[in-house]
Amino acid sequence: MNDNVRERKYAGINDDINGGMTDTGKVIRDAWVFEIIPETETCEGWLSTAIQELWDKTSKEWEKYGFLISNLPEEKKQRFQRIQSAAIKRAKAEGWDPEKDIENDSP
Repeated sequence: MNDNVRERKYAGINDDINGGMTDTGKVIRDAWVFEIIPETETCEGWLSTAIQELWDKTSKEWEKYGFLISNLPEEKKQRFQRIQSAAIKRAKAEGWDPEKDIENDSP
């Protein structure tokens, strides 16, 4: 990388686009579920390399459960539901429309 080019820092899940309903936001919420990072950690200011490391750690945890919510132990399943419900509520309040995401992904 050119010394004059700085790697962009992540805005943090609270300032992410779509109310945090992005791939990075999902990784952060999943990291909260697996207690890789505390729920107070927004990852504000993190470089993409740190986000990638978090992604890798989170994927390894999901792999243990076959990437299925139904395979999570009850405590983690409840934590997942609580975190996701709060995230969806917050994102919708900020104007996120899940139907638009579906429409944009269709061919």
